[in-house]
Amino acid sequence: MANKPAAKIAAKKPVAKKAVPAETEDGFKLFNGKRLKKVCLAYSGGLDTSIMITWLKETYGCEVVAFAADVGQGKVETAPLMRKAKATGAIKCIVKDLRKEFLEEYVWPTLRAGAKYESVYLLGTSFARPVIAKHQVLTALAEGCDAVAHGATGKGNDQVRFELTFQAMAPQLAIVAPWKDPNWKITSREEAIDYAEAKGIELTVTKKKIYSEDANLWHVSHEGGKLEYPEQEHGFEMLRWTTPPQQAPDKAEYVTVDFEKGTPVGVNGKRLDAVALLEALNKVGAKHGVGLVDMVENRLVGMKSRGVYETPGGAILYAAHEWLEQLVLDRDTLREKRRVADVYADIVYDGRWFAPLRQALDAFVNETQKVVSGSVKMKLYKGNIVLSGMDSPWSLYDPHLGGFSDVPTYDQKDAMGFIRCYGLPMKVRHMLLGKKTPVKF
Repeated sequence: MANKPAAKIAAKKPVAKKAVPAETEDGFKLFNGKRLKKVCLAYSGGLDTSIMITWLKETYGCEVVAFAADVGQGKVETAPLMRKAKATGAIKCIVKDLRKEFLEEYVWPTLRAGAKYESVYLLGTSFARPVIAKHQVLTALAEGCDAVAHGATGKGNDQVRFELTFQAMAPQLAIVAPWKDPNWKITSREEAIDYAEAKGIELTVTKKKIYSEDANLWHVSHEGGKLEYPEQEHGFEMLRWTTPPQQAPDKAEYVTVDFEKGTPVGVNGKRLDAVALLEALNKVGAKHGVGLVDMVENRLVGMKSRGVYETPGGAILYAAHEWLEQLVLDRDTLREKRRVADVYADIVYDGRWFAPLRQALDAFVNETQKVVSGSVKMKLYKGNIVLSGMDSPWSLYDPHLGGFSDVPTYDQKDAMGFIRCYGLPMKVRHMLLGKKTPVKF
């Protein structure tokens, strides 16, 4: 049957798109073509979020609800938040105490996993962001907001951590990120300070002391200023908690941490809740210059950045937990867990806290932690944490088996056959290759 000629398709005339207005009738900007009515801003009282309340109102004509999370940054930071937020135009400032949830549901799981980003960073900012963003979303929904906003820059990691949480919990909310907004004309922290001064906004940062800091119950981080130049030495002049090691006491101090299934539950024989426990360890660790990290890290967005981190209590907990695992976990489990720790650290650092993979890894980690119970004693001295003894009812260490004497459970003669089998591949290789060409060593 002959093919019929293809029917001609009439060319469609392009439909002219209606111009989307950029502004409202009263002169405010539209966000993706829509009028923003009420925005919930993650508010810390720092430089960026202090100016954003005013900027959001002036740019979009919206109401702003400031949301602040108390994750242990201290009363000096949280006490003035309501006053400062309202002074710059927020209709309401809601402050939630999230310290207990932060430690028990975010920090402790990461500690049990043994996760350290690039083997050094104890993830203090990383796991604080999802708990803050979670409750920011809950606040936005409760307050009838149509958008959420944050002060993270387009060059950092926090933008990802906030926005992934927003998407996971409430994708219907618009996300306003001023540093990436085309209407935002500020290009540096110095210009942000100029904007604040022009608007009469109260600040705690100055152009002379321009370090960017983030504090919570777990750590204090410092970025910017002299730290932007890795070739320059600094004298830890930015520290807020920790005594520089060279200025720490000349006398060492002992501290003991008790664990139950991988979770810290007591200090020096006294059972404590999560907040009190970490506060106690922060105090003694900071006194002895413990937990200072100066590192250049690889940000998720592809650039390197330098930061100084103070994590005195966290450093003690990680050291104790690692030593206890050495005592109670078999070799295969311990090695697999260390591989999982690297994956877990990347997940936390990259802002994927609410991803299914982290929850799946928690199942593995929690299984390994069933035997991670016991006590670890450490000596703190001028920035050092020295193991001074540990004990566990699940200890796999047998002093008789590990010693040099003969014991009924181990016949040293058995090692002869084991080594012959274990070394057989190398023996065969030499036998075969040695006939053709000398084996070089």
